[in-house]
Amino acid sequence: MPTENLWQADAQQHVFRELVESFSHPGKVQELAICNEFASAHYAVLASLMDAETSLADPHALLSNTDWPLLQARQAATDNARFILVDGQRAPDFQPALGTLASPEFGATLLIKVDTLGRGPLTMTLTGSGIAQQRELCVAGLHVDWLQQRVNWVEEFPLGVDMILCAATGIATLPRTTRISITALSKGAA
Repeated sequence: MPTENLWQADAQQHVFRELVESFSHPGKVQELAICNEFASAHYAVLASLMDAETSLADPHALLSNTDWPLLQARQAATDNARFILVDGQRAPDFQPALGTLASPEFGATLLIKVDTLGRGPLTMTLTGSGIAQQRELCVAGLHVDWLQQRVNWVEEFPLGVDMILCAATGIATLPRTTRISITALSKGAA
């Protein structure tokens, strides 16, 4: 991760506040001011959330060997990691932790790297907590199988996964409480 600003406490606190705001308003695109040509949104989110007590899986090898010491996260398999970083263009090929009835908070949070948020061939209509009526979210670079698999992962609420879609400079969250309908899938969409 080439920018040192990500490792400053005030920058990490700012990103964390943006994450809280995003989870409060699912599907709303939040731009992260710290992101630029040197740091993508998924790096900023990881820098904010990771520490020595956190487990992270990187099944698509999006992180380099030099990133791990900076993050301080424990490397874990996808089936028991608290956080999983994935390439949204690839279809899901693993089973994440969904938590238990006694501890649903142990369900994984997926950080899904996408091309763009706010425009793209995949359009979702979102309803649920934090959304007044409904919200529309367009995405490019998200394989539709992520949304189809998510239905299975969240069907036994409160068990399930939360998703953070990360583009170059912005994020949009899809908590397990959010209901998603695919309303448009243009030709050429993943």
